[in-house]
Amino acid sequence: MQPLDATDTRLLLALARDSRRTVVALAQKLGLSRNTVQARMTRLEKNSTFLSFERRINPAALGYPLTAFINVHVDQRKLGSITGQLAGIPEVLEAHGLTGQADILVRVVSVDAEDLFRINGKILACDGVERCDTSLAMHELIPYRMEPLLERGSAE
Repeated sequence: MQPLDATDTRLLLALARDSRRTVVALAQKLGLSRNTVQARMTRLEKNSTFLSFERRINPAALGYPLTAFINVHVDQRKLGSITGQLAGIPEVLEAHGLTGQADILVRVVSVDAEDLFRINGKILACDGVERCDTSLAMHELIPYRMEPLLERGSAE
């Protein structure tokens, strides 16, 4: 991935603060030409700087108000297969390979506690999964954010 310069960072910060701005509005806000903003936006998109829009959809709006984090302990030789099986469970929002006690950290959403029990069972049924430790998220204390990093980058 190509490193971002100060102008890229300023552009991303403006988008983070108001993602609905047009290219023209961004150009005016940043004191750049429309063509410069458009070219940078195209390059940033091509370089996979932007994540998918689906990350902004609230699962609660879809009827999944509970979030849980599941530490999954696996047979390492079956990690690839397990990853594919986890991807087949719709309630699995993301999974990360870990160092330490657990092998995979899985973020899931559910309708209620009974549904979470069902989802946990589906994960346990994956060939190569040895055990799971589930933690229910009580409240999101710090939502996903990028502004502090962008602010730091634009100040440097």
